[in-house]
Amino acid sequence: MSLITLLLGACDEIEQSEQTPSKQDVINTKSNGKNTANANQTDSDTARLTPGEKLPKTSFKTIEWTDLMPKDDLDALLNPPDYLSEIEDGSIEDQITSQVQSTIAAANDDRYQQALVSTRVVSEMNDQAIRIPGFVVPVEFDDEQIITQFFLVPFFGACIHMPPPPPNQIIFVEYPKGLQLESLYDPFWISGILQTSLVENEIAKATYSLNLQYFEKYYE
Repeated sequence: MSLITLLLGACDEIEQSEQTPSKQDVINTKSNGKNTANANQTDSDTARLTPGEKLPKTSFKTIEWTDLMPKDDLDALLNPPDYLSEIEDGSIEDQITSQVQSTIAAANDDRYQQALVSTRVVSEMNDQAIRIPGFVVPVEFDDEQIITQFFLVPFFGACIHMPPPPPNQIIFVEYPKGLQLESLYDPFWISGILQTSLVENEIAKATYSLNLQYFEKYYE
């Protein structure tokens, strides 16, 4: 299973979600064959775009969710502290103790706890033309359920039925033309220009935003 699966499992463990995401609930960018990266794509290409203009589809580089996370944050989440394995999952003690441990750990500058809420970004990703798969969490939509703003997340249920991923694993997406979503279970490939900017509302906090240029349903 890919690194992102391990990451999300680690996030789930400390937050006490209803259940660990299944393989079907987690997106793996490597399962979709070809990487559409264009080696000649530069930041200046993006800067020259006029409003409404699109880059060729071959200009978008397919990335992993973990590419958006600083290495030390990722290392911290992949190596959770021992206290997480000392309590039986789902018990009353588990629920209470996890809250107490979180408070104590935060006071002791626990790197694992810090990584769970990290707003740190990979600065090199700013202004990059990327392609990434994920699930849609609607933010703004009309009466016909056409979505113009949403959070893109790496697994189903994030921000709805399950605890959200770290902010640096959430992308705020704007698409004025609107996206028709038949089901929240449907993952999409999203292509656009990524920005390292903080967006926060009552649903979630994201440290990345993206102006969508192309989308398509995700197929393995």
